[in-house]
Amino acid sequence: MHLSIDQRRVLLAIATGSALKSQRYLDGTKLYQLHALDGSAATVSRATVNALERHGLIDSNKKFPAATYWLTETGQQIATDLGPVRHGS
Repeated sequence: MHLSIDQRRVLLAIATGSALKSQRYLDGTKLYQLHALDGSAATVSRATVNALERHGLIDSNKKFPAATYWLTETGQQIATDLGPVRHGS
């Protein structure tokens, strides 16, 4: 399975304690953010989240308007196999 650098970063971030959350607004907008342990948050693209879900690497509690994502068993294994992200890989 080929994962993009962004997909790898999100997997590894979740594996090391960051929280991936989505927020849906009344106008239909959905925002994905990765919340780090230091309190910072970074936006994650819908395409990245969708790809990780499609590959069965993450799942969510499917709550509305805010959902929290976690690694599946497969996602945990892939994150372990990946180790640190290397630029250009």
